[in-house]
Amino acid sequence: MIIEYIILAIFICSFAGALLILARKVPVLNSLPQNGTTGIRKHHYILQVENKVKEFFTFFEKQIYLHKLLSWVKVMTLKIEIRVDHLLHNIRKKSQKVDSKSNEKK
Repeated sequence: MIIEYIILAIFICSFAGALLILARKVPVLNSLPQNGTTGIRKHHYILQVENKVKEFFTFFEKQIYLHKLLSWVKVMTLKIEIRVDHLLHNIRKKSQKVDSKSNEKK
């Protein structure tokens, strides 16, 4: 029972401390700009470089290289499967011809 009161007292003190800190910081938070900028304009060269860097990183985030590589591997695998299928088909035809010739001789 005493432990619960101690825990409740610690919780109330912590909550009051958080409210005190928040109350002291509200005026500072209200003075900040709403859109997140500090008011300093950046030069257009800097903005272009930032945009290029963002495009570069989004290129990797979307995993375009991985997509292209996997698509290429899929196409090559399908081409190899088709070639193997044709070879197997030709081998089966030849095997049937050999079987039919051997059956005719008997």
